[in-house]
Amino acid sequence: MHTSTTLALAGLLTSAAAETVHGVVVFSRHGDRTTKHYGNQTLTALGARQCFQVGGDYRARYLAADSPHRIRGISEFEYVPAQIWASAPDQGILLDTATSFLQGLYPPLGDIQPAAAAEKLANSTSVTGPLSGYQYVTLHGVVNDSPETIWIKGDDGCPVLDDASAAFKASPEYKTRLAATRDFYRSLYPLVPSFYASADNLSYAKAYDIFDVINVENIHNAASPARKVTADQLLQLRTLADSAEFGLNFNNSQPARSIHAETLAGSILKHLNQTAVAATTSNAKPAPLFTLLAGSYDTLLAFFGLANLTAASSDFFGLPDYASTMSFELFSAADDDASPSASDLHVRYLFRNGTAGALRTFPLFGSGKADLPWAEFVELMGQRAITSTEGWCGVCNSDADFCAAYRDEGVDVKGGVSKGSWIAVLVVMAVAIVGNLVWVGLWLAGRRKRAAEPAVLAGPVKSGESETSSVGKESV
Repeated sequence: MHTSTTLALAGLLTSAAAETVHGVVVFSRHGDRTTKHYGNQTLTALGARQCFQVGGDYRARYLAADSPHRIRGISEFEYVPAQIWASAPDQGILLDTATSFLQGLYPPLGDIQPAAAAEKLANSTSVTGPLSGYQYVTLHGVVNDSPETIWIKGDDGCPVLDDASAAFKASPEYKTRLAATRDFYRSLYPLVPSFYASADNLSYAKAYDIFDVINVENIHNAASPARKVTADQLLQLRTLADSAEFGLNFNNSQPARSIHAETLAGSILKHLNQTAVAATTSNAKPAPLFTLLAGSYDTLLAFFGLANLTAASSDFFGLPDYASTMSFELFSAADDDASPSASDLHVRYLFRNGTAGALRTFPLFGSGKADLPWAEFVELMGQRAITSTEGWCGVCNSDADFCAAYRDEGVDVKGGVSKGSWIAVLVVMAVAIVGNLVWVGLWLAGRRKRAAEPAVLAGPVKSGESETSSVGKESV
């Protein structure tokens, strides 16, 4: 998505009519960062400031007492752990993104400490990170080898998705763009000589990498030759990167490209369902009122396709800007509705591209509706969701460590037991039968021997301890 079109999105303005918001799930892309070209990218002071601003904007919508969209019962000023759930993969840039967002959501209660050192941008602007002294808000970092990581980064460790995305590069569409843009990319080599060995390294095959390098250099390096790029060239680079990344992350005829969107859908369903149960059930277990998930642009692109948001606006074919967010509001159409029924609940989808403008409402799944009744949302989202670790392991054919439990048990995650496992079972049974016959023979011989010996009192037997571990099935 292009920043210049943020306010032109063909969305639906949110209504300020009397209603009660019971909870929200927010997914945020990271803010401005160093280039991905060398890996190990980090959030910049500008990126932290962007996420801090976005967190403050969400505070104004969902926490402020005078907001018509304030979440019912949420603490306005002081962080209450039971009300907030925040999670990010154990990657510095995403953990820092979530931290900065939460800092804006719940700013300091007392004295504000001095800000971090200023960072100078290529246009001579000085930017500092968010202020220190903020409230400590619990952030659940998910380690990369944990099954919990799939709910935010379901594309990592998924060979089936990798293969499906690679198929895009074999498509006529891709090959046509590769040939048609060859001269354009080669002409840009003087702008990035320190990043690529020769002009032959520049092509549509690296559309995102080239755009990212030039874009980051334009923001952060005043002496870079990349700052000679024209506005038209940068727009073309962005548009080509849009097409390449969307093609890698979604295709109607090859659903495996968007598995990471399916796991995100499962996570959103889980969190909203917890809130719905708490809102509609007396004496129910409390559930978080505000859920924050920090992730990457590829998951957003995949979800745009999966939820058919491209039917609402063609801008959803494009890359979301830094610090873009989407929100799922669970609400009932009555003011201060303390005890709604499930039939009273609705879900509204909102998106904002970057940090400019307001959150806008868009219809999900090509429905044309500003919001969906809870039951309809659950049905439509559920049709597109992966809701268990077991399911992800099977769909991805993943060799992740946490998938071993399902492989070792011979369970076909789509149901049944594999042929190889039945053979293994028969072998084990045969060995057990032979072993039992041998044991019976030894037992009889021993009994005859003991009958001829004096009786001996047996002492206590100390049982050995065996340690076992397994990954249990998780539902979301």
